[in-house]
Amino acid sequence: MTTLSSAVLALAFAAGASAQHMGGRMMGRLPESVPSEANPLTDAKINLGRMLFYEPRLSKGKDVSCNSCHDLANYGVDGKRFSTGFEGQLGGRNSPSVYHAAGHLAQFWDGRAADVEEQAKGPVLNPVEMAMASPAAVVATLKAIPGYRAAFAQAFPGQPDPVTFDNMARAIGAFERKLVTPSRWDRFLAGDQSAITQEEMFGHHEFMHGGCATCHNGPYVGGKMFQKLGAEKPWPATDDLGRIAVTKNAADRMVFKVPSLRNVEKTGPYFHSGHINQLEEAVRLMGRHQLGAELEPQQVSRIVAWLKSLTGEIPREYIKAPPLPQ
Repeated sequence: MTTLSSAVLALAFAAGASAQHMGGRMMGRLPESVPSEANPLTDAKINLGRMLFYEPRLSKGKDVSCNSCHDLANYGVDGKRFSTGFEGQLGGRNSPSVYHAAGHLAQFWDGRAADVEEQAKGPVLNPVEMAMASPAAVVATLKAIPGYRAAFAQAFPGQPDPVTFDNMARAIGAFERKLVTPSRWDRFLAGDQSAITQEEMFGHHEFMHGGCATCHNGPYVGGKMFQKLGAEKPWPATDDLGRIAVTKNAADRMVFKVPSLRNVEKTGPYFHSGHINQLEEAVRLMGRHQLGAELEPQQVSRIVAWLKSLTGEIPREYIKAPPLPQ
């Protein structure tokens, strides 16, 4: 009995040491923020961005804010297949989490925005989402609120006319650049082997050696590349052809941004189409269509166990909805 217990402990220790080595090399610990030389972070800018993130007056109907579709208290998603926008219209793609988005190579499923600052402009003007008529209409709305005039002046000191559409996006982007959720996996990478279970260690082994980390790597476990959906076996649904609509390049047919797997346990439904509700099914589909492998139930179970170690701590104080200016 003693020998068996020692063997199990040795196996668990070896798995943990291997996972720490491979995880540190392929994944990396989560940074505390994603700084930008083009948009330096300041408290005043972040505070303004927080208000704007929760501001429904940035929508034509005065009832939709960034937080409506990217609920920060719910890991940055609304839990719906497609989000509801102006006059009840539904978007055509699942709304991804805003947590860690600032660290991605581009924004939106098709990568049409270079960064979170550019992304912040899109939904505000999208007729299906917030439906504001123009950048000028957004600026007029903000200038009509004395509290915002003061907040913009504080966030962008020295500018003769600080209330601009670009500055709105810079403020929201600054706020989003500190939306991070450190998890048990990060504690493990920092040296705490007790932070994850033996089953999760085995799941990480399956994830790494099965080929998942080819695309899902880096500190965000994804978000750093574009990839064809159906790389090994054609994806069954082709009504949304992905990045080709942006680039007009035939090679980008069915290519999408690889999503981050941070908090994936909490951010379903899954894929750009939002048609899969169960994480286990999403893992099976990825094995089949991206790796050309039919994963065994135990493999799926172990991978899902490890993925749950990526569920992080929501920064409750940082995301607390502020009083909005009058």
